[in-house]
Amino acid sequence: MNDYLNSIIKRDPAARDKISIILTYPGVKAVFFHHLAHKIWNYKFFLIARIISQFSRFLTGIEIHPSAIIGKRFFIDHGMGVVIGATSEIGDNVFVYQGVTLGGLANKKAKRHPTISDNVVIGAGAQVLGPIHVGRNTKIGSGSVVLQDVPEYSTVIGVPGRVVFSGISSDMEDDDEGLESFPDPVARAIECMLDRLPQMEKEIRLLKEMQKGIDPPVEVDPANIKQVSGQSKS
Repeated sequence: MNDYLNSIIKRDPAARDKISIILTYPGVKAVFFHHLAHKIWNYKFFLIARIISQFSRFLTGIEIHPSAIIGKRFFIDHGMGVVIGATSEIGDNVFVYQGVTLGGLANKKAKRHPTISDNVVIGAGAQVLGPIHVGRNTKIGSGSVVLQDVPEYSTVIGVPGRVVFSGISSDMEDDDEGLESFPDPVARAIECMLDRLPQMEKEIRLLKEMQKGIDPPVEVDPANIKQVSGQSKS
């Protein structure tokens, strides 16, 4: 428990002390109730486990199915509206913001929810759907809808989610938290656009030069159109 609270203080600049985290952070309460419900679920007291998870949902606004597997130091910041499905699997040091859904795309009683590896950050309102795998040290941008596997050390943005950065650099080596060294997805997208601008300007200039050698379009007199139309009717 002490290790978990220390990890929150490191990752959340608004966290002041352990007592305030325990008493006022809904994400911490939701994780606590899930650990309890998950143990009861594994003992096959399914109804009791579901009642505990629903009480946690009422208290925190966060819904975690009792059968979901969650690793160490899982932190839900703000929390409201987070939904984690029954067959979801979450690794260690995962950081999730409000409004995130780890959902399924099928009604089969099989693996239908995502697997999230270690050190993943999922931005507010993101949807990760289906039995896909998100590689470790990945960052998913706010509002993204992820429907396919994501390689490790990636940044994903958009609807549907697309990888705008993938690979490890010298400043992204593994550390205890693995969160702060990732590139900002919006900044990365803007950088890609700026890189394309010189080429786009060159292509526009080329098109303009080509157009100079093309004869101007022939102007048609509306009176001639009416005269031709009258002749065709007669």
